[in-house]
Amino acid sequence: MSPRTQLAYYVLWLAHPTLQAAVAGVMFWRKLHRKFPIFFSYIISQIVIFSVVFPVYRSGNYAWFFYVYWVGTAIGVVLGFKVIHEIFLDVFRPYHTLKDLGTVLFKWAGLVMLLVAIVVAASSPSAQGWPLIQATLTTQRCVRVIQLGLVLFLLVFSRYLGVSKRQDSFGIALGFGGFNMATYNCAIVVWLTYVLIKSPARENAANLLRPQRWEQSLVEIQHPDSADSLIPMFEGMVDRALSRTKGTTFSLQTKMPASPVASPSASAGTMTSADVNCSAFFPQGSLSK
Repeated sequence: MSPRTQLAYYVLWLAHPTLQAAVAGVMFWRKLHRKFPIFFSYIISQIVIFSVVFPVYRSGNYAWFFYVYWVGTAIGVVLGFKVIHEIFLDVFRPYHTLKDLGTVLFKWAGLVMLLVAIVVAASSPSAQGWPLIQATLTTQRCVRVIQLGLVLFLLVFSRYLGVSKRQDSFGIALGFGGFNMATYNCAIVVWLTYVLIKSPARENAANLLRPQRWEQSLVEIQHPDSADSLIPMFEGMVDRALSRTKGTTFSLQTKMPASPVASPSASAGTMTSADVNCSAFFPQGSLSK
């Protein structure tokens, strides 16, 4: 590494704790550490890790640097995954059922990442030497993919969820979208910008019809109606059927003649409905007696 390249590397590396300290200070000043405690812990942990890793690296003790670096990386991966969950909970805060579903999905995602990391570490050719490093690298890649997916999710669905691009959670997720020496500084600058500016009020959840439908559908899946709820439906069907029957009887009665006197045609031998009904209950000839 040339002296100029090494100087640029040091400048970029030293910029990390400087910008992170600014982010932590602004978050504490604006009381955002209460809203995002895990992200605040992540920022503080990165400052502490740097304060240990950088002096060890400068001392030339590369054996200690190796252990300290990978332990710090593992801590950062775990907290980074927890930050994704924290952002998700903040985005879906008005929707309790979706938030509960997201919590379950994150637990399963963490379990799957752990299993994948174990399998990759065990099957790697260098697994006999440093299996924990292989597991950490695999988990780190999985976390980076999830972080990038969270950014894409917010970019696509923020309009439906009422999340403004000026929201703090959106800025934190956007910062996690890029991770290397140069872009990580840009990510910290993004975090510093979002914690400095005032976050706008979130759109009222009652005005967002689509996530409300998602919420209602999940509630119906989690808490289906009991079998007793069919009784009111059948009662309503019976009431409608009875009302139609009464309406038909009333219409027939209104069509009958108003005068009880039989018409000439009836006296001439035309059988009326009354005659039919009587003949159905009495034997023939009994009426003449």
